[in-house]
Amino acid sequence: MLRARLGAWLVSWVVAAAWWVVAAAWWVVAATWGAAAPAWGGGPLAVVATSTDLKALVEEVGGDRVRVEALAPPLADPHAVEVKPRQIAALRGAALLVRVGLDHEPWLAGLLRTLGDSRFAPGGASVLDCSKGIDLLQADTARVKPERGEHVHGFGNTHYWLDPENARPITAGILDALVRLAPGERAYFDSRRADFLKRLDAGLKRWTEAMGPYRGTKVVVVHESWPYFARRFGLQIVAAVEPTPGVPPSPAYLASLTKRMKDARVRVLIVEPSSSGALVARVASLSGARALTLVASVGGAPEARDYLALFDLNVARLVEALR
Repeated sequence: MLRARLGAWLVSWVVAAAWWVVAAAWWVVAATWGAAAPAWGGGPLAVVATSTDLKALVEEVGGDRVRVEALAPPLADPHAVEVKPRQIAALRGAALLVRVGLDHEPWLAGLLRTLGDSRFAPGGASVLDCSKGIDLLQADTARVKPERGEHVHGFGNTHYWLDPENARPITAGILDALVRLAPGERAYFDSRRADFLKRLDAGLKRWTEAMGPYRGTKVVVVHESWPYFARRFGLQIVAAVEPTPGVPPSPAYLASLTKRMKDARVRVLIVEPSSSGALVARVASLSGARALTLVASVGGAPEARDYLALFDLNVARLVEALR
């Protein structure tokens, strides 16, 4: 009798244990599927962009299906960024890293080595290099070893987002990357990008008309951020205050530059919020040109709240200065 009861209890215990094993296995499978589920099943896709400009463009395509963090603030030197622990954690949990590429982010290589995540290795499936497919300017610049620690546009000028036409290939790449991660949301991403391109076309028409009377205007820039912008809107960049990007000018170079500016009757010196105030004041004083601050990145001024607003602001400032 006792043996029969003990056997029945043992059978019940084994059945119950087996049930719990099966339930646990299903829970693990469900949890794994949920972690890998696309955005519409598990919340917005976590994306990290290296700049506020790329962040803005990812948000244009991704809408509420993405959650985007930018590693570089809009007013800091984008080539020398100090990444915070919170941002490292965000990158560790990101489904996609969107970067400017070329030698724009020399600080990123060390960060990725520290992170040690193979998904973000060069050419990795979780990395979108937005410089691919861009018609680069100044691409014939001599290559410079990165250990020199200075940003010299060694693979072509990196500020390609400042030609608004380049938003087409950039957002095309973003669309493809998001669809790979969340294929069921293709229609949503397609619709978002189509709407953005419609607004971009309207903006290009507006900006081109506004800048039309000033095509051929000679300008000098402090940093080589503006060749793409100048090509799009017909400005002629006579020279840069920095003879090499990121390198301050020598007194001899400064004297030669200001003489050239006078001889060419350069009316505008394009500066950025991060430009040295003392240097700008000296060049403006010696040359007679007017210093005009343009914003190179989304968020660099309150009015530059998104990608299209960035060009609204810069074109308006230029027209006011040249009128």
